[in-house]
Amino acid sequence: MSSTDKLNQLHSFLQQSSIMQLVNMFDLMPDMLFWIKNTDSEIIYANRAFQQHIGVNSLEHAIGLTDYDFAPPHLARQYVVDDQRVMAGQAVDNRLEMNILKNGELRWFTTSKRILLDSNDQLIGTYGVSRHLEKTSLALTGMQALKIPVEFIRANYMHDICIVELAELSHLSISALERRFKKFLHKTPKQFINEVRLENARRLLVETTLPIAIIAGECGFPDPSYFTRQFTKLFDEKPSDFRLSFNPS
Repeated sequence: MSSTDKLNQLHSFLQQSSIMQLVNMFDLMPDMLFWIKNTDSEIIYANRAFQQHIGVNSLEHAIGLTDYDFAPPHLARQYVVDDQRVMAGQAVDNRLEMNILKNGELRWFTTSKRILLDSNDQLIGTYGVSRHLEKTSLALTGMQALKIPVEFIRANYMHDICIVELAELSHLSISALERRFKKFLHKTPKQFINEVRLENARRLLVETTLPIAIIAGECGFPDPSYFTRQFTKLFDEKPSDFRLSFNPS
């Protein structure tokens, strides 16, 4: 089946009134990006928040685009790899990921993705949602207490960060802080710190020519071997292989 046929198939699927009524609900959630892609990771539907996020004026201008059309290559690659993982049976749940706004600023989002099946249970694509971490912080009651530790981690990820210090900054006990992270970010403070460090390391691997050991140290991993293990665990490839994929020469 050609890419055009797949797009037409998805259009037909979405035009079912019951489906469109549900999909249109996402336009009522300005802090949430929602999209549907076909099996080639081409956008077939995007809510208004997603359209604004990628800088287009209408759904028609978004249809058929891939992440490579509006995101930095190293980020687009991760999004497409996630699509492939989802289609292979791996769910993406509240993944912390760096994203780029249309003004060029990098921000943090939490993303979840699932497979999309037709009425015959045949795989026809994926769908997902992303929530802007800062906007979510302002929108959800109780999340405000995480705003301070999250911003502290983003600004100081390259240094040693003590959970006790985070709790004191948040005016919470350690157990209360951990419960708050698990409730709103679905991860512990240590997991969040680790992922922030790894996301920044991934960016430096593409944007600089610094040795991997130096990047590891600058992102809070004094042991390069431990950094490599953690990077491989999160991104399914070694830092050296990741860098080589963007600069084969």
